[in-house]
Amino acid sequence: MVKAILRFVSCCRTAGYRVSTSEVLDCISQLELVNMLDEVEFRAVLRTNFAKSRREQAHFDQLYHLFFHEMLQDISLDEADPVSDKMGDVIESIGKQSNANRSHQAIMDFLSGNPMAFLEIMRMLQTEEFDMTQDRKFNLGPLASRLEVMVQLNDVRGEIDRFLNDNPLHYALKTRQELARRFARQLDNAHALLLKEPRPYNDGLKEVMTHEKYLRQLGERPFTSLTHKELEQVREIIDRLVRKLKDIVSRRYAANQRGFLDVKKTLRKADRYQGVPMEIRFKKKPPRKGKIVALCDISSSVWAAARFMLNILYSLQECFTKVNSFVFVAGLAEVTDIFENEEINNAIEKVLKEVDIDYHAPTDYGETFRHFKADYMDILNNKTTLIIIGDARTNYYYPEDRILAEMREKCRRLIWLNPEQEKSWNIGDSEMYSYKPYCHEIRACRNLNQLVRFVEELVL
Repeated sequence: MVKAILRFVSCCRTAGYRVSTSEVLDCISQLELVNMLDEVEFRAVLRTNFAKSRREQAHFDQLYHLFFHEMLQDISLDEADPVSDKMGDVIESIGKQSNANRSHQAIMDFLSGNPMAFLEIMRMLQTEEFDMTQDRKFNLGPLASRLEVMVQLNDVRGEIDRFLNDNPLHYALKTRQELARRFARQLDNAHALLLKEPRPYNDGLKEVMTHEKYLRQLGERPFTSLTHKELEQVREIIDRLVRKLKDIVSRRYAANQRGFLDVKKTLRKADRYQGVPMEIRFKKKPPRKGKIVALCDISSSVWAAARFMLNILYSLQECFTKVNSFVFVAGLAEVTDIFENEEINNAIEKVLKEVDIDYHAPTDYGETFRHFKADYMDILNNKTTLIIIGDARTNYYYPEDRILAEMREKCRRLIWLNPEQEKSWNIGDSEMYSYKPYCHEIRACRNLNQLVRFVEELVL
């Protein structure tokens, strides 16, 4: 074990990682106090002694994984692996047959389990600089050096394949296959080290992201992929949006307590003052509030978008004359009273637990529209904006698009929000294109940004 630790230290030093003699002695003495067969404890002792700062921990982890996992060092107390001995014989035989240069020999040593020469070449490649005597700066020098090592790797791979195919050592087929697999894995590791660009590691760096950039990135995430923490952040963003829209609407109505300027009345009153407008007259007509009727599919992923839409409509009720909310799967249920009398989170919980709907039934838009026509068609009028939130997947039931046409005729606007990508709207059991002719507007609503844009246009 001490020999393996010393070899690991040599590799660390070759790779440019600083390890002092006192740290090695402390590590070996502390290993006697732990179970060295437990890798977690073994690695913790090495990491504690050799990684002297948080910045160096990433470098240590990379070297540890290379030496003790990828290089398959024989540090166990069991008998040596016979295939490893045969790998050494193959490497020795190939070395006798070829005129090896430095890179070739370093690769052969890497395959035999001694990565120090190859790590030294990697360190030289990483620190190689451009020629200062040239007027222009190019990185062709380092690239050419890497290309040379890559050619050597391919040559070694070809030499090993030819040697195993010729089979001068008369190995069995299974042995040759196992040797080929192990050599290929080792060469892949060397190739990955060669291609990996070194970057300074600093996990303590604090990357400051502007609020607008953060909202934009979070807003592009689909509702269905948000984590619990991100859901809480989305709710906070929605709360800020609601407060902003309420302020805009309240200022609009405050300005209209006097009304808009009535030019005709003002000019008529100015006649008595020789055309000078001494008395300003205002129109008293307040801005019109719309009425909202929302039908929300609450099956599976559709509910993710519908939940946020109901949340916003609930919070903006004072911006509309009336908000009627319905949820459906295979049947329809009105939840207006629940959203008017309960706090939003309690309202959503009640919808999921107390409303008489079979949530596990296949979605049936045709049955939903028939139910709405029979019981609720009279709530639609020329001031109503009807919002349907759903993926229009009918499970191959009859879509009843004619009823949707009747609903359109009775309301001012019919808007369909679909939480699926537009390219999926006419695939499988989707009837989106059957409903499309009867909608005033169809919008994708898969993430927060799309929902926010719709709500702002709806309110403002």
